[in-house]
Amino acid sequence: MDIRRIAVTTALLAALAACSDNAQQQAKEAADKAAQATKQAADATSNAAKKAADATATATQQAADTIKQVGNDATDATEQAADATGAAMERAKDATAEAADVVKDTAKDVGHAVAEGAKDVGHEVKDAAKDVKDAATGDRKDGDH
Repeated sequence: MDIRRIAVTTALLAALAACSDNAQQQAKEAADKAAQATKQAADATSNAAKKAADATATATQQAADTIKQVGNDATDATEQAADATGAAMERAKDATAEAADVVKDTAKDVGHAVAEGAKDVGHEVKDAAKDVKDAATGDRKDGDH
């Protein structure tokens, strides 16, 4: 081999070695950048998952609170309806008792009125019968019926 060839070969080998070092450096930098990008993606995914979990927990709590409030409102409404029904039943019971008393008192009053009317009619019939008898027998005196 001649010197020229040795020099060119050495130069080529030196250039190849330099390229190899440069390629290794570039590969290392690319790997570092890839690792950094992977870490950032993992962090972003982790943050997104945490936010999703927090949002789900908040929504679940709000739904539970709403369901509880609706249940409480329904219970309150049911209790109020029951109270109103009980009060209405009491008023109806009192009104029925009062109506029964009024009917009873009215029946007594009507009974007394009928009895008094019957007595009056009885006296009228008695007086009329006496007048007829007196007229038939001629016992009628001045001033009699």
